[in-house]
Amino acid sequence: MPQYLYTNGEVTIEVVQTMSEPHVFEKDGIKYDRVFTPIKASIDTKIDPYSSQDFTEKTGKKKGSLNDLFQVSAELSEKRAQKDGVDNVKEQYYENYSEKRGGKRHPDLVKSEAIKSLDKMGVSVE
Repeated sequence: MPQYLYTNGEVTIEVVQTMSEPHVFEKDGIKYDRVFTPIKASIDTKIDPYSSQDFTEKTGKKKGSLNDLFQVSAELSEKRAQKDGVDNVKEQYYENYSEKRGGKRHPDLVKSEAIKSLDKMGVSVE
């Protein structure tokens, strides 16, 4: 059963109550007010951005859409880029893509370079 905190301004006490009980407490004619605290729950929020095994374990057991998976992947890529200056995993992927396709560059890489060159000319693309 959950524990709830109650205070009368001077004293704070813990009271064990069921969730279906009314959450009021009175002792010796003194009414205590309930103290609301943050929820103490945690989820898998920490994923090592360099560990593919950690990524697989943490995302493989969760329900969600494919978009959720892509968002987690993008966040990890951003963390690697912030920490190292460049995302080595993404760079290696682009190199492998190019090798398998006879030197052809990845479309995302071509797109980002085109946007950068247009920005230099003063043109913004949305």
